[in-house]
Amino acid sequence: MGTRVSYPYEIKMKEVEMKLIGVPTKQILEELNIRYSTQVEIWVRWYKNGELERFKQTI
Repeated sequence: MGTRVSYPYEIKMKEVEMKLIGVPTKQILEELNIRYSTQVEIWVRWYKNGELERFKQTI
């Protein structure tokens, strides 16, 4: 397994904004340097469910 990556709040919100306006996931991954497409879907799900406090949590 790889090492855990912690993305800043700003990257997560930028990703959600891009996804909601219809930017393809592959393009989001390349532009924001995000490793996995599932991470994009998780952040969008959190946003739609109103779980914004999860974006600021760090491990």
